[in-house]
Amino acid sequence: MRQDAYWYAVPLTICLGISPVALAELEPISDKEMSQVQGQAMMSVDNVVGANHQFTRVTLGIDSEKRLNADHVIMGGDDTGADLDIANFALGHYVRDDTRVQIDGNTYNVDEVVPFEGIEPYLELAERDGKLSGFRFGLNQARGTLSGEIASFSGNLGLKINDASGNPVDATLFDSAGVATNHRATQIGLAAEDGTCSECVPLTNLLSMDVGVDNGDGTVGFTKDLFLAFQSESVDWQDLDGTNMIQGPEGVFLNLPTSMTLDMQTLQNGVQRERTHYVDRGMGMF
Repeated sequence: MRQDAYWYAVPLTICLGISPVALAELEPISDKEMSQVQGQAMMSVDNVVGANHQFTRVTLGIDSEKRLNADHVIMGGDDTGADLDIANFALGHYVRDDTRVQIDGNTYNVDEVVPFEGIEPYLELAERDGKLSGFRFGLNQARGTLSGEIASFSGNLGLKINDASGNPVDATLFDSAGVATNHRATQIGLAAEDGTCSECVPLTNLLSMDVGVDNGDGTVGFTKDLFLAFQSESVDWQDLDGTNMIQGPEGVFLNLPTSMTLDMQTLQNGVQRERTHYVDRGMGMF
């Protein structure tokens, strides 16, 4: 131990001996030279004044690719249920078919990972009268698959369904009685003129979803609207370019944009779960 301490002490002495070099005069660089420098801040802080709240957003300049499994995700639970209740939750998946074009537009070998991509994660606080009203965690850009058995969902589920005429319309969330709601919904489908369920199926039929934006040409782009929020009161969260508001009511709220357009027959049959474990146990795994 003494020998190790001696060798670490030597470079410290040398550094102290040359420290006067740091006293050299700094010279400004020109605008032209500055324009040739590219970089990204490790962290940025933005303050936004809203109609009812003040917001502070801290964004990290990092990218990530992940594959994640969780046995059960329950948030906002009480004696009557939970705002979010998703069993066998997963982000990203493994490849079963090497000929299939995946969500990122690439093909992979069997057993390779198609990751869930997240760029520039952020944490945002909402305050009113000096008190915290809520906070959210989101990604400036996100794309990938999300899998799970959704027993209860609170938030926006950006999925489209082809109606009887073949026109894509926004899917509606419903409670167990067939009443439209974005709080603890258990069903999804098409709404009648009075807003109640016209055709709907349990959310557990949606075992995997493509998170992202439909580019209109068969490819999936990154979404900027994926976030998970926790609020003690209703909060109007601004989207990242400041053009729209997304209202999150009291409780837990998941804003989940997907690139998927489905028909009711597909929903009734059930959307197949992606392979989320390296050992592929087939369709009956969950």
